[in-house]
Amino acid sequence: MHRWIDLADVPANVGPSVVTIGNFDGVHRGHRTVLGTMVADARAIGGVAVAVTFDPHPAQVHRPDEAPELITGLADRLELLAETGLDAVLVIHYDLEFASNSPEDFVRHYLVDALHASTVVVGHDVRFGKGNVGDLGTMRALGERYGFAVQVIDDVHGPVDASRRWSSTWVRELLAAGDVNGAAQILGRPHRVRGTVVHGDARGREMGFPTANLARDATGMVPADGVYAGWMRRVEHPAGDPDGYLPVAISIGTNPTFDGVERRVEAHVPDRTDLTLYGEEVVLEFVALLRPTWRFDSIEALVAQMNEDVVATRAVLAGGPLMLGQDATHW
Repeated sequence: MHRWIDLADVPANVGPSVVTIGNFDGVHRGHRTVLGTMVADARAIGGVAVAVTFDPHPAQVHRPDEAPELITGLADRLELLAETGLDAVLVIHYDLEFASNSPEDFVRHYLVDALHASTVVVGHDVRFGKGNVGDLGTMRALGERYGFAVQVIDDVHGPVDASRRWSSTWVRELLAAGDVNGAAQILGRPHRVRGTVVHGDARGREMGFPTANLARDATGMVPADGVYAGWMRRVEHPAGDPDGYLPVAISIGTNPTFDGVERRVEAHVPDRTDLTLYGEEVVLEFVALLRPTWRFDSIEALVAQMNEDVVATRAVLAGGPLMLGQDATHW
């Protein structure tokens, strides 16, 4: 998949293209349904399927104090979008200057002149252009003016609550409650957090449970405090390397037993004390919540519980990593 981060990156001869626009935070099953339709339509006309997305999220520019926590950072969003079969993604740097484009200016410069769109795929609630004044009617009128078709995709519903459409907002709600299983059913995969491993307090190593601590600038929404079973992917390791994808018990919280105040994400690889992960970029995938965060009266009680957490992690992960498309209820 081509990644274009500026209009200058788009080849002059691209197209005809089938284009959609969105933030695609989480790249959940609803997004993938739309993108799958796009890819099929593009193949049918011998064209290219292109998604137009934004970085940073528009809400972070217009309402930074109210902006939602992002489910995925840009690196994971692009990785997940590539898995849908898209030919290219155009990442538009979103700032106030870009936001000042009128709906027609946006469509003409980006969709028509740059991407040579033959079809634009949108939802019923599409909004675009300065002040979000552009809507579905606007897009259809501009399609007639500039010669592209507008395809409207209905909301996609699924498991957990069949009356509610799959959405990034719903995924955030589930993650905030620690329901990584429910989130995975909407995402179609385990939720992930990506970051660099940094030095911690080394308490875990002293107790026989060395942990990989993620830097504070890790990307991806951090679920509710608790202990989770999951997997750790070491980004720089080649596919198939047995040390590149490891089972982990993940702890999120402030370490209340030690009166901690800083919220941390730490991952312990059972039975491995030989790993040196400092400075590595890793991706943590959350499979199941094992328990909430507890304060213990003694180090001995904490160590005993950590041993139980490791046993529970092994049991949850015994079936192997959850792969895209598997039924999440089989965990």
